[in-house]
Amino acid sequence: MKILVMGGTRFVGKPLVDHWLQAGHHLTLFTRGKNPVPPDVEHLVGDRSSAAGLEQLAGRSFDVIADTSGRSLEDSKGVVERTGSPSHRFLYVSSAGVYADSHLWPLHEDSPTDPASRHAGKAETEAWLRSQGIPFTSFRPTYIYGPGNYNPVESWFFDRIVHGQPIPLPGDGSTITQLGHVQDLATAMARSIEVDAAANRIYNCTGAQGITFLGLVEAAARACGKDPAAVEIRSFDPARLDPKARKAFPLRLAHFLTDIHRVQRELAWQPAFDLDRGLADSFTNDYAKRMPTTVDFSLDRALLS
Repeated sequence: MKILVMGGTRFVGKPLVDHWLQAGHHLTLFTRGKNPVPPDVEHLVGDRSSAAGLEQLAGRSFDVIADTSGRSLEDSKGVVERTGSPSHRFLYVSSAGVYADSHLWPLHEDSPTDPASRHAGKAETEAWLRSQGIPFTSFRPTYIYGPGNYNPVESWFFDRIVHGQPIPLPGDGSTITQLGHVQDLATAMARSIEVDAAANRIYNCTGAQGITFLGLVEAAARACGKDPAAVEIRSFDPARLDPKARKAFPLRLAHFLTDIHRVQRELAWQPAFDLDRGLADSFTNDYAKRMPTTVDFSLDRALLS
C-alpha cells in the first residue's frame, strides 16, 4: 500500500514506520526534517502548520494516511483537503485524555468525553472523520512510554531514583494509572490496516493492567537496578496545590484507567510488554544512554512545600 505518515521519525512514528517497511509498504514521510528517515522512503520536509508546507501534498493520493502528530481538527483536515480521502484508511493517534472524569472505572471507548480537555481537538478530529464518511481507525493510549519518549513520564521517575532524590507522590500513592509501551501501540496500529473490522473504530490501547503510583515507583526502581525499599517517598496533598505546582508532577493526580478488551478482541492483539519489562527496556535502551549528569529538581519543592 501507499502510506503517508505525518511524522514518522520520532517516538510512536518510528516503530510504526519500521513495521510497515518490513511488510513491504511504500512510505512517504512528512516531517520538519529534524531527524533522519530510513533509506528508500520518500521524505517531504515542511511544517504542517503552514499552508505552504502542506501544498507539497496537493494532488497526491494514498491508500493510508497515518497521522501520528496531529493535535487539532485543523491539523488533520488540512492534510485531507490536499490529498483527498485515503482509499483504505485514515489512521489516527488520539488520546485517552479526551475522556471526562468519571466515577466508573475502567473507561471504555463509549465513555463520555470532556469538551474542555486539552486533548479535545483529537475527539473533534475523530468526530469529523466519521461525519465525512472517511474510513478511519483511531487509537486512544493513556501514557505512552518507551525508548524515544520526549515526554517526562518514566524519565521523571528515573531522574529522581538515579540521583538519589526523594520522589513526591500525591496522598498515600494509591492512585491508579496506566502506561502502555510504544512498541505495543505501534504493533496494534500497523495491524489495524489489515483488519476490515477496524474501519470506523476507536480503540483504547495501552498496558493490560493499571498500577498505583507506589507500584510505578517500585517498578521504575527495579528498572534502574535499585532496591525499591531504598527509594524515599514524600507525600504531598494535591488539594493544596496551586495550578502551576500541579504541573510539576508528570501524571494525572486522579485515577486513569481504560478498558482495552475491544482492541484485544478485534485485532487479536496483546501487549508484549508488562511494566517491568517495558521500563527496563526504556531505561537500558534510552535513558542510560543519555543519562543527565545534572537535573533541576527545584519544582519538587513546589509539590512538597
